[in-house]
Amino acid sequence: MITSSSGPSGPTHPVPAPRTPVDTATEAPATPAEPQRRIRALHTDTTVTVYQAYSPALGLPAARDGRFPAAWKRERMTWIKPSFLWMMYRCGWGTKADQETVLAVEIARDGFDWALRNACLSHYDAGEQADRTAWQRELKGAPARVQWDPERDLGLRALPYRSLQLGLSGEASRRYADEWTVAIRDVTPLAREVHALVRAGETAAAAALLPGERPYPAPEGTPGLRRVS
Repeated sequence: MITSSSGPSGPTHPVPAPRTPVDTATEAPATPAEPQRRIRALHTDTTVTVYQAYSPALGLPAARDGRFPAAWKRERMTWIKPSFLWMMYRCGWGTKADQETVLAVEIARDGFDWALRNACLSHYDAGEQADRTAWQRELKGAPARVQWDPERDLGLRALPYRSLQLGLSGEASRRYADEWTVAIRDVTPLAREVHALVRAGETAAAAALLPGERPYPAPEGTPGLRRVS
């Protein structure tokens, strides 16, 4: 407690201690209670939006044409993220090499759900697989992989609950590029605008620009949700 005095022998009165300024650029916003694992996404009755980041050589033609170009390697595994902020964490707000173009890819929900129903966890979980050998066998044959990573706040700090990453390979990767994709938008300007507001400490304004992600009804059997609600 700090006191002030009216003179050498006068009465003293309590004076509140000075408050430490809050760094609003890094302060995590309050969030309601969340289950440990949940898919949150911008979605409609027929589509769900996921995010990826590419070099301009791939990303710009994809956004321009609304489909992935022939140079996009369909035989390779590709990871899609329904969480915009997780994508920002992964690509550093579009500043990392070969991730300068951030794409919002709107895909058919039936394709997204097919991938989830046919996916395997990317890591062994004794609560989901009978044994490690069975998991390795399932993983080898699965066209999709599910990974649950910590969700991120506007400061890109880990939150105490997790969001989906979905890896697509083989049939799933080809169908994602050539069948499920409905539209592709370049959201790099949005990423830069949100980042600039966060750096300026204007977190409320930054949050107002974020995509309207809400809980997505994962299909029964989605890996990682069989045991965790």
